[in-house]
Amino acid sequence: MEPGFAGLSVPSEAGEPPLDSFFEDEVWAKVGERTCLNCHSAIGEAHESKFLLRETTLAPDNLKLNREAFERMASTRKDGKSRILVKVSGGLDHGGGVPLKPGSTGYRILERFVRRLEGTPEDPSVKAPDYVPPPFFQGVRMASPQRLLRRITLSLAARLPTTRERGLESMDAVLDGVMKEEAFYHRLKEGFNDIFLTLGYDGNGEDVLSYDHFEKTRHWAEKYDLNHIPENDRQKARYALWNDYRKAIQREPLELIKYIVENERPFTEIATADYILVSPYTALGYGIFEEVQERFVNPDDPFEYIPAKVHALKGRDGKVQESAAGLYPHAGLLSMFQYLRRYPTTITNRNRLRARMYYQHFLGVDVMQLAPRVTDAAAIGKKFANPTLQAPDCVVCHKTIDPVAGLFQDYFNEEGHFGPRKGGWFTDMFGPGREGQTLPADQRWRSLQWLGQETAKDPRFAVAMVEHVYYILFGRKVLQPPQDIDDPLFTPKRRAYREQRREIRDIAARFTASDFNLKTIFKAWTASPFYRVDGLAEAAKHPMRRSELDDIGITRLLTPEQLERKILALFGRPWGRLEDSDQKFGILYGGIDSKSVTERMTDPSGAMGSIQRIMANDVACKNVAYDFHLEPGRRRLFPGIEPDVEDEQKIRGAIVHLHEYLLGQSRAPDHPEVERTYRLFTGILEDAKAQKGLDKRESYFCGAVREQRVDDPHYTIRAWRAVVTYLLRQDDFLYE
Repeated sequence: MEPGFAGLSVPSEAGEPPLDSFFEDEVWAKVGERTCLNCHSAIGEAHESKFLLRETTLAPDNLKLNREAFERMASTRKDGKSRILVKVSGGLDHGGGVPLKPGSTGYRILERFVRRLEGTPEDPSVKAPDYVPPPFFQGVRMASPQRLLRRITLSLAARLPTTRERGLESMDAVLDGVMKEEAFYHRLKEGFNDIFLTLGYDGNGEDVLSYDHFEKTRHWAEKYDLNHIPENDRQKARYALWNDYRKAIQREPLELIKYIVENERPFTEIATADYILVSPYTALGYGIFEEVQERFVNPDDPFEYIPAKVHALKGRDGKVQESAAGLYPHAGLLSMFQYLRRYPTTITNRNRLRARMYYQHFLGVDVMQLAPRVTDAAAIGKKFANPTLQAPDCVVCHKTIDPVAGLFQDYFNEEGHFGPRKGGWFTDMFGPGREGQTLPADQRWRSLQWLGQETAKDPRFAVAMVEHVYYILFGRKVLQPPQDIDDPLFTPKRRAYREQRREIRDIAARFTASDFNLKTIFKAWTASPFYRVDGLAEAAKHPMRRSELDDIGITRLLTPEQLERKILALFGRPWGRLEDSDQKFGILYGGIDSKSVTERMTDPSGAMGSIQRIMANDVACKNVAYDFHLEPGRRRLFPGIEPDVEDEQKIRGAIVHLHEYLLGQSRAPDHPEVERTYRLFTGILEDAKAQKGLDKRESYFCGAVREQRVDDPHYTIRAWRAVVTYLLRQDDFLYE
C-alpha cells in the first residue's frame, strides 16, 4: 500500500462533494451496498476475504470502517492498476465473477473514487450536482395538535376525541388511554393479521389439531351436550357451537399478540413465550379444560382467553414428544400450529418457506433479495452435484435459510402438525442452526425455543417490529433502498430512504430500552414528523425535492374495516355493506381474506369508486333526515340549524360544522370549499323551485335505506343530503 492513503480525506475539487460524502452517496450507496456486501460480509461467501464489509443499516458508524476497507483495496496496485478495479471486472480470479463491467456506471464510480484518492483532477465531463437539498422537513406543514389528535383516535380507537382529551397537553397521555381500549386491540390484531396472515390457514379451525395427538378432543363440539336446548333448535345451536370454536382457535395467535401488548410484556415473547392463549372452547380442543377452567371468568365464553401450556404431545402409538419438563416446547408464534399450518412445507421445499417467513416476519429481512436470480439453472445443476451447498449463486441464500429450515424439522408436513421426518433431517443441506451458529445437541428437542431466544437477542428484531407498526399506522411498507443507480432521481430517493432509516433506528433503540414494550413504538411513530405531516407549506418545485418528499405523511385509502368504523364513529350507525361477507364489498374495496387475497389494494379501482358513490348515497340517505328528527342537543350533523332555515349565515355555519365534523377541516365561512358546498346547496334549491309538481316528501330512492319517507316541503332535506353525499366522497373522508 502506498503511504498516506488509509483513512485519508482528500480535499475535493471545486464544486465536488467531500470524499466522505462521495463515498457514502456514490461508492457505498451505488456499489458497495448493492454489489459487494452480499458476499464480502461476515456471513457471506467471501467471509474469509481481507476485503470485509459491514452492514450499515443498523450501525451507520460502520460506514467509516467500510470506507477504510475500500481505500485499502483501491490504493493497492496490481500491474499499475488499482486492485479494486481489477477485482470488480473479474480479474485476479475474483470468486464473484464480473460484478461490474468496465464502462458501467458502477465501474465509473469506482474509477472516480480511485482518482480522488490519488489526488488526480476530476474528469471535466463530470458535472457537479445542481441541487443542494434543504433540511429534510423544511417547507413541510405539520398537523395541528387537534388535527393530530383526531387522526390518532380515529385510527387507533375508531372514535372522535373526547372533550377531556382535547384539553390534555401531552399526546402520550392520550395514547396511554387509547391503548387501553378494546377498539385499539381490535385494530392491533387486524394490523398484525395483515402481516402474519394467520387467519388464512387452510381447512377448518380445528384442523390445526392433529388426529394423531388430539384424536379424542379436537371434535369435542360434535358430542357436546345440548339437551338443555329445545330439540328443534339443537342443530342450529350445534352449528353455532362449531362456528365459535373454529373462530376461537383461529384467533389464538392474534390473541397472544393482544395479551403481550395489553399486559406490557416484552414483545419478544411473540418468539419466546412458553405458553399459548386458550379460550374455554379451545382448551377443550387441546384437552386441558379441566386444568384451567377455574381461571376463566366465564367458562361459557368462547372468546375469553387466558395463558396456558399444553402437555408434551402423545401419539396414538403411545410415543411421547421429547420434553425435559413434560410440556410442549412453546416458542411464541414460531411453534403455534396455526402459524405452522399457514406456512406449510413439502418434500422439496423442506421448511424453506417457513425459514423465509421467519426472516421476513421476525427480522424484517427478505431473503429473496440476498442474491441475484440464477440465469442458467440447468448449467449450474450440471456443474455442481449439490448447488445449494456448492454453487456460489445458490449458497448466498441457502447458507442463511437452510439452517433455520432445519430448526423446524419436527414439523415436516403440510398440516403444520408435529411430525419429525423418518430417518432424520436431510444431510444434503446446511445443518440446523442460525447464521453461523450450530444448534447445540442438547437443544435439539426445543429447537424453536432456541431459535426464539436467539431472535430476541438480534437487533434486527426491534427494527422489524418498528417496521410492522409503521405498516399498521401508515398503510404501506417502509422504503427500500433504490436499485437503479442510473435513475436520475436515485440520490433524492436514497436520501428519503436514509432519513426514514434514521427514524426507524431511533425508535428501535427506544423500543429496546423500554424492555420491548410495543406501545413505545406507537407513541414514537405518532410523535414523529413522518406521521405528523399534513401537506407541503410551500411547493416542491425541483423534481429532486419532490422525489425526496414523495413518501412522507399519511396518505392512505382507508381499508374497508376502517371506513366502516369511521362511519360508525361519525354517524353512530354503521353502513354494514363493507363487512357483509355475502356481498363481497370488502374484497372489492381492497380488503383481504388472508388466504388467496393477502395484500390490500392501495390505489382505487373503478369498482372501488363505484362503492364509494354507493356508500355516500346510502349513508346520507340513512342519516340526514334521521339527524333532523332528533332533538338539537343529540344531533351530530345539524346541531345548529333546522331543515326549513334558508338564512345564508346559518347555512354557511352548518356547512362549516359539516366540514369540521366529517372531514376534520377547520374552515372559515368564506373559505373556497365552504363556498363550493354552499353553491351546491343553493343550486339544488333553485332547481327545485323552478320545477312544478315536485313530491313534497324526501326522495323515494332512499326508501331502501330508510325506514320511511319524511316530509320535505322546502326541499332542504334533500339539499342537505346532497351536501353530505358530496362531503362523503371527498379525499379527506375516504383517506386517512
